[in-house]
Amino acid sequence: MSTRVDVEEIETTKSEKLLAVVLAIFFLIGGIWTYQKTDDYAAEWLAPSEPVELSTEDEAAQARFRDAQNRLFGADEAKARAEENLVLAREAYRTALDAGRSAPELRREYEAAQAELAQAQAEFASMNQEVEAARPAAAIADRHEQEAFRERQDRHEFAAFLFRLGFVLAFLALGYWLLGRMRARRSRYLPTAIAFVASTALLALFMAGDYITDYVDPLDLGPLVLSLAGIVITLFAFAALQRYLAKRIPIRRVRKQECPFCGYPVRGNGHCEGCGRPVVADCASCSAPRRVGTLHCGVCGHA
Repeated sequence: MSTRVDVEEIETTKSEKLLAVVLAIFFLIGGIWTYQKTDDYAAEWLAPSEPVELSTEDEAAQARFRDAQNRLFGADEAKARAEENLVLAREAYRTALDAGRSAPELRREYEAAQAELAQAQAEFASMNQEVEAARPAAAIADRHEQEAFRERQDRHEFAAFLFRLGFVLAFLALGYWLLGRMRARRSRYLPTAIAFVASTALLALFMAGDYITDYVDPLDLGPLVLSLAGIVITLFAFAALQRYLAKRIPIRRVRKQECPFCGYPVRGNGHCEGCGRPVVADCASCSAPRRVGTLHCGVCGHA
């Protein structure tokens, strides 16, 4: 059984509308999944996440700062051990003095602990000076590294935006092409094309919201670009629909016994009572009277 009928004159059933809505939802699910995966695959291919490379001077500055920090950490531990040894030596020497013993050996250990602590404190102060001296150059190197990382991240995000924009626009163009194709074929499957277009429009809205809320610079024009591109494509599709309707509307009016030009009811006269134009003319093939707007002559069948 053929389904090639005039879709403009057929009322879509509730079941067809329900299936079209369900189909649009599944189209949208697949579209969102593909949209998200572009950041993992397509964008990575266009702008791979390579390790951030620094200049030799920046790498040396960071290395000096890390080495100075490590030595400072070691000097701090040595100072803490010297302080603990001094406390133990002082308590032992004090205990001996309280007991009435001279304890020259404990005195020497106490004095040695004092000297060790003084040396550890001097070493800690020296290491702290080295850290502070190396800190400015390391801070500059860290800033250069952060700037390089942000630049790489911006390239990656811009690549993802380009792929997503191309994906949405390609699917929107495909949806409009399917819509025009289904209309041209006069197919009852027209609601499936409408579902595809609707899901792609929702995906475009999802993309616009994503970039408005997540990205500001340098992709702040992304939603505007998407909006303008979608408007242009939609206007082209609307113009194509109008051309299609311009061909189909006269035929539908003739079927309803109406004037093909203005739609006023025709009552068997040779001219329309609404606009005055002729509604009957001679056939170009057999010269028999023929309704204006019919596809074929009723006498000879000529188109």
